[in-house]
Amino acid sequence: MNPTSLLLPINQPPPVTTFRSQFLNPTPLRLTPKFYLKRRIQSTVLSSSSVQDKPTSVNPDVFGGKKELSPIQSLVDAMSPPIRIASSALIFAGAIAAGYGLGLRFGGSRNAGVGGAIAFGAAGAGAAYALNSCAPEVAAINLHNYVADFENPAALNKEDIEAIANKYGVSKQNEAFNAELRDIYCRYVSAVLPASTEELRGDEVDTIIKFKNALGIDDPDAADMHMEIGRRIFRQRLEMGDRDGDMEQRRAFQKLIYVSTLVFGEASAFLLPWKRVFKVTDAQVDVAVRDNAQRLYASKLKSVGRDIDVNQLISLREAQLAYRLSDELAHEMFKEHARNLVEEIISTAVGILKSRTRATEPTRVIEELDKVLSYNNLLISLTNHADASRFAPGTGPVSLVGGEYDGDRKMDDLKLLYRAYVTDSLSSGRMEEDKLAALNQLRNIFGLGKREADTITLDVTSKVYRKRLAQAVTSGELEAFESKAAYLQNLCEELNFDPQKALEIHQEIYRQKLQQLVADGELSDEDMKALERLQVMLCVPKQTVEAAHADICGSLFEKVVKEAIACGIDGYDTETKNAVRKAAYGLRLTREVAMTIASKAVRKIFITYIQRARGAGSRTESAKELKKMIAFNSFVASQLVADIKGESSDTPPEETREEQIQQNEEEDEEWESLQSLRKVKPSRNNLRKEIQTEITLKDDLPERERTELYKTYLLFCLTGQVTKIPFGVQITTKKDDSEYVFLSQLGSILGLTDSEIVGVHQGLAEQAFRQQAEVILADGQITKAKMVQLNELQKNVGLPPQYAQNIIKSITTTKLAAALETAVGQGRLSIKEIRELKESSVDINTMISESLRENLFKKTLADIFSSGTGEFDEEEVYENIPKDLNINVEKAKKVVHELARSRLSNSLIQAVSLLRQRNHKALVYSLNDLLACDKAVPATPLSWEVPEELSDLFIVYLKSDPPPEKLSRLQYLLGISDSTAETLRAVKDRELPNGAGEEEFVF
Repeated sequence: MNPTSLLLPINQPPPVTTFRSQFLNPTPLRLTPKFYLKRRIQSTVLSSSSVQDKPTSVNPDVFGGKKELSPIQSLVDAMSPPIRIASSALIFAGAIAAGYGLGLRFGGSRNAGVGGAIAFGAAGAGAAYALNSCAPEVAAINLHNYVADFENPAALNKEDIEAIANKYGVSKQNEAFNAELRDIYCRYVSAVLPASTEELRGDEVDTIIKFKNALGIDDPDAADMHMEIGRRIFRQRLEMGDRDGDMEQRRAFQKLIYVSTLVFGEASAFLLPWKRVFKVTDAQVDVAVRDNAQRLYASKLKSVGRDIDVNQLISLREAQLAYRLSDELAHEMFKEHARNLVEEIISTAVGILKSRTRATEPTRVIEELDKVLSYNNLLISLTNHADASRFAPGTGPVSLVGGEYDGDRKMDDLKLLYRAYVTDSLSSGRMEEDKLAALNQLRNIFGLGKREADTITLDVTSKVYRKRLAQAVTSGELEAFESKAAYLQNLCEELNFDPQKALEIHQEIYRQKLQQLVADGELSDEDMKALERLQVMLCVPKQTVEAAHADICGSLFEKVVKEAIACGIDGYDTETKNAVRKAAYGLRLTREVAMTIASKAVRKIFITYIQRARGAGSRTESAKELKKMIAFNSFVASQLVADIKGESSDTPPEETREEQIQQNEEEDEEWESLQSLRKVKPSRNNLRKEIQTEITLKDDLPERERTELYKTYLLFCLTGQVTKIPFGVQITTKKDDSEYVFLSQLGSILGLTDSEIVGVHQGLAEQAFRQQAEVILADGQITKAKMVQLNELQKNVGLPPQYAQNIIKSITTTKLAAALETAVGQGRLSIKEIRELKESSVDINTMISESLRENLFKKTLADIFSSGTGEFDEEEVYENIPKDLNINVEKAKKVVHELARSRLSNSLIQAVSLLRQRNHKALVYSLNDLLACDKAVPATPLSWEVPEELSDLFIVYLKSDPPPEKLSRLQYLLGISDSTAETLRAVKDRELPNGAGEEEFVF
């Protein structure tokens, strides 16, 4: 059995192993099984009652009964040490004398007398030794009997123990006497330690220390007895072998470790070899000390109630230090104890609050909560005490966080208690400062969040505020007060109520009043006066009043509008018309609000028609749905708007007529540009048939979608209705100009501006003209016959001439640009032709891309450097050509230099190649190209691996009669000296021989 398992957790079975104890005492005292059985029965009985308040007492029977002395021990007990010594001397002397006399008498010689003296002297010495050797045992027996006679062994006196030792002339270190001391101490410690099922009382350590000091036993001997007790517990655990007994012995072993550690203090580290003997680790020892210290401190805390004082806190601190409990654990335990005390009160308050007896319930709940606040205030005040540093750790405000009420279900009970306290605080009609502080403390104790507490407080305070406000209005106090705002502000301050929340209550009251008055469908003058009076008393802002009217009255008006719209085109009769007018004026809505409500309902119907038009299978079906929407607008929406405004829907107001006429006259030029536009242009004759234009879909549909719908109906007007008949035949029925009137009304419904309408018409006409014009101008050439066709097409489409000319120009320009791009790409376009195009007002920048213009510039440079003239015009290359091609001058110079450098060496290689081919004419051209490159980028003398070939090049070029400056520059580039040049000039006129001779001269 592993002794380490004695310190394992109680619910964990110990591991099985073998262990052989090494006993420090060779003759340890053994307790009989009867003794252990008696101890277990006692522990079971004592565990049912509290013994924490009683001092630890030991029954004298624990030391056993008195011991009897043997005759010789009785003789020794009767002698004092001097007498015993003298008696021993007399016995020895008498034995010698008797032996000598007997030896002399019977032996007849002196030698026989000496031998008899020696023999009898030895026997006397043995008797004397036996007499003296009994002294320690007699002292031990007397010590045992002395301790056994004490009714309270804890009252032993150290002097009495020393007197017993001195009486018999023995030392405490004597083996027999020390063994008795160890046995007495061991029995006493075993008796002091509580049973395994009992808890420590807390005075065991002091009792054992006092008894140890009274016995005068040394610490090493005492420590050996503590270890021996541990061995006994271990052996007892092996003997019992059951699970319950195993757990009991674990508890007993932990208590032994704890008490032993405190008895010997710092010396316990080397006096108590738990680790060596029982294989117990330091951590397990610390756990045993901690757990027992916690249990002792918990028992100490049980005596502390809500009336805690300074002395109790100091006593707790002293006990904590004596128990060797850490400050952290002591802090947590004190907090938990305080929380438990508060939880008891809270549970009582919750029980009262939830009980069915409602008579005295609120008062009792508040009394219980006041107890909690009083206890919390007491702890807070103690933290500011002068001796706070001597108090037990954890002294401070109470919190229920982490306890029984730290959960969602229990939190609801705390919220009910908090609500009850808030209600009681406002029972007088005002919120006092001390109540605010108490509520803040209560919120912290309960662990409520600020938002949760504020919600509860707001709910209760709102009800109280409503009650007091109703009293002020009913009694006329508020109306009589000169400044209503000051009265309401004062009321908010008394209740500690947020003025903004109060304003929300005022708004709610106003809305409720408005709902009551408008229940019959209209507001009378008396109703409006009552509402105005309530608005003034409650200081409700005008914006809030308007919003309330728009919401409440607007919902009623919206219902009337929806019913009117639901009647449809044929059902909008006089009764519906009167109902709309009554609702519009009886509900006292402003025209803007009424129009907003009507617009929302009408636009919803418009959107329905639009969705149907989108889902139609053909343009004709879409046009039919749009025509239904136009009819709905003419016969329902326009009449509805007229009824809301109180106007006639047949004739628009004169001012509106004049404005429309004036506006149309100003826009005659745009409207006359297209034939289809002239048909939808409003005139004086059809102004009487105008529809409402205030409700549109401008903000409901994007511009692109609105123009597409308008374009769909415009195409329907242009192409007519298409009817399909059997055998796949379609019949197109042309429509008269009345469809354009519907088109104009559709534009108004869609919220299209005049410019947007004109843009749709022009775009459609331009699209039709462009499609057919591109066919006519497919080759990009304009002839007289084609112009006749285009003019006829322009008249048929109805497109103004200026728009037609722009389209024609666009088509021809596009065709020309494509042709120019192709010509440049194929190299068929030179700088001369580019200049001719620019003179013809052709925009080269748009016709030819920049990359192609750069390629054209490179091609022109290549032509200059391969022309064979040897000329290079810097102004032409660096300025004129880049300007004509509209390319960057610096970039052009960089291109020239790069191309000239690459051409310079190539020209020399080409010239040598032509020399070897005896093509002298082409050779001269190649050398001229070299000189042209040199003019663009001045070069250094060129090198060649066969110098004679350079001389031959110079001779051939010399025979072509070049200008002196070119010849001189070529001489420099070929690296020919002046003397060599003169020699070559001398042979200028010499004819080269044919055949091999010429070949030899060249190479």
